[in-house]
Amino acid sequence: MTHSTESIRNIAFTGHAGAGKTTLFEALLLAGGVIQTPGTVERGNTVSDTDSQEKARVHSIDSCIAHLEHAGCRLNLIDTAGYDDFRGATLAALAAVETVAVVVNAINGIEHSTRRMMAHARSRKLARVLVINKIDFDGADLGALVDALRSEFGSECLPVNLPAGHGKRVLDCFFHRDGSTDFSSLAEAHQRILDQVVEINESMMGQYLDAGEDVLSPQQLHDAFEQCLREGHLVPICFVSARTGAGVHELLELAARLLPNPAEGNPPPFVRGDGTPLDVRADPDRHVIADVFKIVNDPFVGKLGVFRVWQGTIRRDSQLLIDDGRKPFKVGHLFRLQGKAHVEIDEAVPGDLAAVAKIEDIHFDAVLHDSHDEDRIALAPLAFPSPMFGLALEPRHKGQEQKLSNALSRLAEEDPCFRVEHHKELNETVVRGISELHLKVMLERMRERYGVEVTTRPPRIAYRETIAGQAEGHHRHKKQTGGAGQFGEVFLRVEPLARGGGFEFVDAVKGGVIPGQFLPAIEKGVRQAMQHGAVAGYPLQDLRVTVYDGKSHAVDSKEVAFVSAGKKAFMDAVGKAHPVILEPIVNVEVAIPEHSVGDVTGGLAGKRARIMGTDTQRGGELVIKAQAPLAELIDYPTELKSMTGGRGRYSLDLSHYETVPSTVQKQLSEAWKPRMEED
Repeated sequence: MTHSTESIRNIAFTGHAGAGKTTLFEALLLAGGVIQTPGTVERGNTVSDTDSQEKARVHSIDSCIAHLEHAGCRLNLIDTAGYDDFRGATLAALAAVETVAVVVNAINGIEHSTRRMMAHARSRKLARVLVINKIDFDGADLGALVDALRSEFGSECLPVNLPAGHGKRVLDCFFHRDGSTDFSSLAEAHQRILDQVVEINESMMGQYLDAGEDVLSPQQLHDAFEQCLREGHLVPICFVSARTGAGVHELLELAARLLPNPAEGNPPPFVRGDGTPLDVRADPDRHVIADVFKIVNDPFVGKLGVFRVWQGTIRRDSQLLIDDGRKPFKVGHLFRLQGKAHVEIDEAVPGDLAAVAKIEDIHFDAVLHDSHDEDRIALAPLAFPSPMFGLALEPRHKGQEQKLSNALSRLAEEDPCFRVEHHKELNETVVRGISELHLKVMLERMRERYGVEVTTRPPRIAYRETIAGQAEGHHRHKKQTGGAGQFGEVFLRVEPLARGGGFEFVDAVKGGVIPGQFLPAIEKGVRQAMQHGAVAGYPLQDLRVTVYDGKSHAVDSKEVAFVSAGKKAFMDAVGKAHPVILEPIVNVEVAIPEHSVGDVTGGLAGKRARIMGTDTQRGGELVIKAQAPLAELIDYPTELKSMTGGRGRYSLDLSHYETVPSTVQKQLSEAWKPRMEED
């Protein structure tokens, strides 16, 4: 069935683990006629949890895409992981939708991921909907939860439907005013949301005040409602029981009748190669612009690039370019995803989520287009959490080095928060992820998919190095052989930048003593040296390098000579500039039973942590907020499990880098055994 852009709705379901997103996903697909019998997470037969790891762990790890038809609309739905350990795929999925539905457990109330997803959706200017699930469970105080949501996220959070019969059914209160509910009258809720909606438009407000709501047409109400969502002036609250299906039809009706279509949502910021904004519109007749938000390495189909079409129409046999590439690829097959099934389609219009297979150059966040007039089209990058946990690994069986490299490359293509580093000076491969669990799952996936088993060493912390002072360095590279020689001499200065300042390279050479064509070679040498570190083998950051003098030779000066001179002059200067080691400081949120607070806070204090505050949650749970060095938290999962009887959970986010204590710097320096490559 072919749909226009105006009849498409793209919705991502997010929220804390245990909120029931996957069960709700099944209930929606059942109501839409996609499946005849709903699967369950426990049996491992849901549409979205198809990976063996997801079935074994009984929770989502990756995002899953499916679609259904309702009231003449195609609803593209994305089910996402609830655990913070796997939020990279969740954040990537949010780049493909207009609406984020944050699912809240009616029993547990507002949890860590509720706040995180609401904040992220707001920062991306996406429409937000709060979906309260499990409304029929014993102990659910829905009125109190609505009050808590409004207190936490603002008075713009308003119910658009209400539960009745103790959660057995749900009644619409946007289009209807009559009926009794469990904790509020439909008339009162209807009035609140109507007042909020007409407030966005002065003309509508005037009509409403003069003659009442009966003068407002359904189209006016829809347009004002959509504008409120787009501008963050309204966050609808919906009620469902995914278990019984109560409220599922009302949620589908909300999506079809009121949520923004791709032409109404806030488009992401695309830019041209020169950095100027690019006007992107949901127009099927303009040239193609699409963004790849998911990569899947399917054992049967091959590499699958899943994308969102923002502009133009992609058809089978279309010729598309990737980023600034000049060689187009032909769209041989075009797919729409339905869980793990791939449904072949003829075309994808603006707003569609589609996929192409077996295009090796395609990658996450690639921009697909068909315009040769643009040097480069780019999308402002998403802010992903920094992968702070690391493991050094090697293949368990000799001769599998290349197989390991290929497998890691495939996994890194799929997960924007899984990084692979190759440390030549230490002859080791290091993988990094968000948490210990994240890395464990990725390595298990590698073993199952690619047949590669590895041995690992204790996690390596992502330390960095910098300098505390200013200094100058010099090196003359001179090598004479039987023929032409090598010559390059460099004088440079290093100085620290503010924390987070990165790296600056400044050309202050006067009189052409170093020809301009050799300056990039000097910078290349400096950057190579920065990767190797000066104190303990960790990359250098937050410094400025200024090249101010040097010498060259008309015959013997070559790029390789200035690479070497730049590298050694830089190391000479850094050695005099009081190099120091920086350690990552992370924001820690620990959710625990109240009776464990003493043990947990005491344990954190012993890890050089700073307690920043506490929040009391529903159900007697306490959330402790702290900042701590990541190095002190390597064994924290086991410790927290022991202190809380398995009931504690935590999340980490990089906050900033700080200088390590002198004792730690001494230990790291002494443990470093550099093996510098000979020139």
